[in-house]
Amino acid sequence: MHKVGFIVYPTFQLVCLAASSVFEVADRVLETPHYEVSIRSEAGGTIRGSAAVSVQSEPLGNEYFDSIIVCGGEALPEASAGLAAYLRGAVASTSRIAAICTGAFILAQAGLLANRRATTHWMMAAELERRYPDVHVEADRIFVQDGQIWTSAGMSAGIDMALAMVEYDHGIEVARSVARQLVLYHRRAGGQSQYSTLLELSPKSDRIQNALSYARANLKNALSLDELAEAARLSSRQFSRAFRDETGQTPAKAVERLRVEAARQMLEQGRHTIETIAYETGFADRERMRRAFLRTLGQPPQTVRRNAT
Repeated sequence: MHKVGFIVYPTFQLVCLAASSVFEVADRVLETPHYEVSIRSEAGGTIRGSAAVSVQSEPLGNEYFDSIIVCGGEALPEASAGLAAYLRGAVASTSRIAAICTGAFILAQAGLLANRRATTHWMMAAELERRYPDVHVEADRIFVQDGQIWTSAGMSAGIDMALAMVEYDHGIEVARSVARQLVLYHRRAGGQSQYSTLLELSPKSDRIQNALSYARANLKNALSLDELAEAARLSSRQFSRAFRDETGQTPAKAVERLRVEAARQMLEQGRHTIETIAYETGFADRERMRRAFLRTLGQPPQTVRRNAT
């Protein structure tokens, strides 16, 4: 029996417990009990969540778990000394220690994310990076697995992470069956973007916004600095300086991210060859696209396509 413990604390986000349904449905698909799920807190008892809903929990104690999943909280949660010590001690005996949403802050406080890749809700990613500079924050991921440590983005992304755990345990067909029973379109791959590149860049002026919109609509073009500056009605020098000031990125880096985002969407739709997608999104050839995917998503186009099917 694979024992899963969801850890809650005052003002935890109730939506995080939705991930427990993944393991419940997995047992139904497998037609045999495999997962034993329980709700745990440091001392046990009734724990009030952020949505004025309380849950009954059991104390953590010395019980062994195969998987521990820390829920996210309404505000940035603070791990008590006892909870942090428990999590540090669990590393040696627990196969998976995970966090949903801002639960990543609790793992970081316990020292479990040091020198590891991790993600959290996109709105809190910069704060996680600021507070814990030894954590390699990948803000543009739905979930991240680094060894035995798993972290997910906000809210419903915990369901995607739980489905990935079931896939790891029992294979992709079981995970797909679980997703269908949960009336999900499919499990989102870990490398899938939490939000659009245009939303993240969020330029302040109409001129820079116009240049980005032009780039997105004309990805097959070379999209040189001069071409983008013309779309913004600025000189190349003015455009380059204003673009970096407003977005924090160079125009070339932003264009690459727009190309990767468009290519990823086409890969997930599965209607075109990789060569065609590379041409349509302005990469010119599949090798350039592969390198851009590795820089931006940490995985090649073939993996993105395989995860989406």
